[in-house]
Amino acid sequence: MYNYALYQYINGLLKTETDFAGADNLFYARFLANASNILSLYNSLYQNHPKGQEVFNRLVHTIVKAYKGRRSVLKERDDHKSAEDHWFLSNHLAGMSLYVDRFCGDIANLTTKLDYLKKLGINFLHLMPIFESPKDESDGGYAVSNFRKIDDRFGTLYDLHLLQELMRRNNMYLMMDIVLNHTSAKHDWARKAREGNKDYQDYFYFFDNRILPDEYDRSMPEIFPESAPGNFTFVPECDKWVMTVFHNYQWDLNYTNPMVFVEMMDNIFFYANLGIDLLRIDAPAFIWKQPGTSCQNLPQAHTLLQLIKQCVQVATPGMALLGEAIVAPREIMKYFGTGRYTAEECDFAYHATQMALQWDALATGDIRVMMAAQREILGKPFGTSWITYTRSHDDIGLGYEDYMIEEPGWNAFGHRNFLKDYYAGIFPGSPATGALFSSNPKTGDARISGTLASLCGLESALNNDDQNAVSRSIDKILMMQALSFFIGGMPMLFYGDELGYTNDYSYLKDPGKSYDNRWMHRPVIDWDRIKQIEIRGTTEQRIFSGTQKLLQIRRKLPALADLGNLVWLTPQSNHVASFMRITEEQKLYGLFNFSKERIFISWYVFKEHGIPPKQLFDHWNQVRYEVGTDQEYLPLDPYSFCLMEAE
Repeated sequence: MYNYALYQYINGLLKTETDFAGADNLFYARFLANASNILSLYNSLYQNHPKGQEVFNRLVHTIVKAYKGRRSVLKERDDHKSAEDHWFLSNHLAGMSLYVDRFCGDIANLTTKLDYLKKLGINFLHLMPIFESPKDESDGGYAVSNFRKIDDRFGTLYDLHLLQELMRRNNMYLMMDIVLNHTSAKHDWARKAREGNKDYQDYFYFFDNRILPDEYDRSMPEIFPESAPGNFTFVPECDKWVMTVFHNYQWDLNYTNPMVFVEMMDNIFFYANLGIDLLRIDAPAFIWKQPGTSCQNLPQAHTLLQLIKQCVQVATPGMALLGEAIVAPREIMKYFGTGRYTAEECDFAYHATQMALQWDALATGDIRVMMAAQREILGKPFGTSWITYTRSHDDIGLGYEDYMIEEPGWNAFGHRNFLKDYYAGIFPGSPATGALFSSNPKTGDARISGTLASLCGLESALNNDDQNAVSRSIDKILMMQALSFFIGGMPMLFYGDELGYTNDYSYLKDPGKSYDNRWMHRPVIDWDRIKQIEIRGTTEQRIFSGTQKLLQIRRKLPALADLGNLVWLTPQSNHVASFMRITEEQKLYGLFNFSKERIFISWYVFKEHGIPPKQLFDHWNQVRYEVGTDQEYLPLDPYSFCLMEAE
């Protein structure tokens, strides 16, 4: 696997770090097994850097230090996960993403809410950024000023440790973010760079004049053209320009400098040793910059992620990696790894294309665009998984490719304009109550903000006191959730969606948030309102109990684990998406009606692959069918679905 000289070199470095007594032998074996890949990936990026060799030695030290600093209980958890083989593919995992302060105040109070989450069926928590960031220049916590300190408004590292220990004892899992692409302009590295320290200026992209920034700008798109135009910010304290792709208070890190990589690798290990089970890598598409390119999705970004994965597998193998790359289907597949590193890059990616396509189908009542994308999506390698979701903290982009829209015969530009108008509530007859985010007047591009409930029509239905419309919106909410829960991957609810929270407009009164309408779908939870889940017939009870039931169904059906067993069935109707999930012991069929009309499906749909079943049991509606004998067709009410098990 690697030549003798490399073996001797790595072995010599390791011997200076530890004696590898007892349990350390497993670590020693892992390191030697991965050494060739680590050195090869590192050298492909840094072999020509004047400090490349010196910094590689530091990387080895960082890996060893991380392992030696890992608590025994976490090493035991690593072993347990390894014995399960791809532990994160299980149908028993279900997550919720939340802002700690908006959900319950602080980390200490979150420990009192675990029973509520368990009641719903959640055993995997994604805590949105909780590390220190400036109050009014936070970007929701993604402008980090200290990677090792919990922001005071959330609590302390000790509070996080107590939460993690309680979650571990309750067989729950923890997911958190690391922001690799940039730091806050108030991070200590940025402070030293601003003061003129050349070593720390090399941690960022600093320029003496606008010559190179202008060259970059010719091919780099603007991420937030309304609120943060341009990609560079002038720093008067040192009379230089610095790259700021997202906001002017977020300085992009320079990964062409190997010291930046090792420093951030050390931060990754710090998070791993806090007990993080899944580390969400924010904006990995942006982490390598090169003039004359879009500075997104470059090959070197994938090399960096593969190198991170190899290092994590050695020192903290129980921690999985999620790459938050919201890109076109062909690009997202690359984040699982390619070539010799297939399934050796990110363990998870967001199923952002499928999420957006479900919103497309809901607005149009037509599944053909969603089906046109599946050829690309089904290429995910086994051993990796999706985060499946209908709503997140972020906006909803419409970045799927034009050919998917054109395949049914539609105009891509006009179709996207329809979707924007529909979810902004502008299109005549639309029940949705959303808003456009980051509109670009030059290109016509925009994304969509709004809660799951408001985009499904619940806000307008409640405002109009229209109970039929309320029921219809709840049907939409549960159908959208059901498809994301059953399609394959780990479902990730966004907090408040389990209760039907509608848009929260209080952000308009907060100067630190008013410029960003994504805060309308990041509500503050009223814990008195949660009592409504116990009162039969309330919208909260109907949505909570429906979501709870979906998660219960998922847990009891092994075929819903992410086993690479999703097969889309030939549509009998342009309104109904149907799939099959098979294992040796189980065969499931899912059918989802995106239309406002009742649709009748022939029993032939169940005969497309193999011997047709004689009986089908619908786990959602608790109905058993004799195939083809009870009635000629299977009726599907508007915005309804079924999950049938062959018997």
